Amino acid sequence: MTTTPDRTAPRDLAAKLPARLSLTPKTTLASQLDGAWWPYSRDLEAELPPLAAALEEPWGRVTRATVNHTRWPVVPHTVAVDGRTLHVGWFTEQDPDKLILLSYTVGRWDLLVIPPETEPAAAARLMAAAAIPGSVLTAGVLIANETAIGRGIRDAVRREATWEGEGGACMSPFGNPMDRSTLPLPGNGWR
Repeated sequence: MTTTPDRTAPRDLAAKLPARLSLTPKTTLASQLDGAWWPYSRDLEAELPPLAAALEEPWGRVTRATVNHTRWPVVPHTVAVDGRTLHVGWFTEQDPDKLILLSYTVGRWDLLVIPPETEPAAAARLMAAAAIPGSVLTAGVLIANETAIGRGIRDAVRREATWEGEGGACMSPFGNPMDRSTLPLPGNGWR
């Protein structure tokens, strides 16, 4: 997966921006994930209120959230959301790239958490992949796949830049780029 160095947003900015979500459409197909969430930072206290507010209409009131603490520097026990309390827990057994949201009356939802520093193109691919109905891919598999895709894209860009840097020319047997002037003339004298 392609990432850019520390492009996380400050706490006040994250609270003002809308949650970046992609949800699986309602179908009878069971999926490993119910969608994806791309937070602006790794600050759960700032990121969870806009997420819970965005999910209240389609899913109902979120009362609990669980994470794997390896991806979050601080995991608060509670977070204030519109005058109520959202309880937060962490489990080392939980996939580090997944957020579990719970409601007493509605149920459970599992979201892929896209790292905040992820490039927009990679995040868009991950959001689309996590929202496919009936997908059996887990959060960890999606992140690993995106890492491989990102590596492939970077390699292709590097190869193309190398090709262009050589003028798109063939290499001589001695490893030097050849241009048209170094090619032997054909029998008709045209190059």
